[in-house]
Amino acid sequence: MAIDKSLKVKAGATANRSVLTRVERIERLREMNRFDSDDSPFGLPKVRVRKLQMKKKKKTKKDDDDK
Repeated sequence: MAIDKSLKVKAGATANRSVLTRVERIERLREMNRFDSDDSPFGLPKVRVRKLQMKKKKKTKKDDDDK
């Protein structure tokens, strides 16, 4: 059986995730010096995921006096 087109995951949908895997969370906690190798990998604190927003480019005004 084939999967319906509406249920397929598109490539762009996987780029921005709001949830990190355990390994990714441990890496970020190590960068912040909040995780040691002696600590348990279970019950990790929450790690904020920053979403990047692209700033809109300002339109440049062109002089229409050349007519």
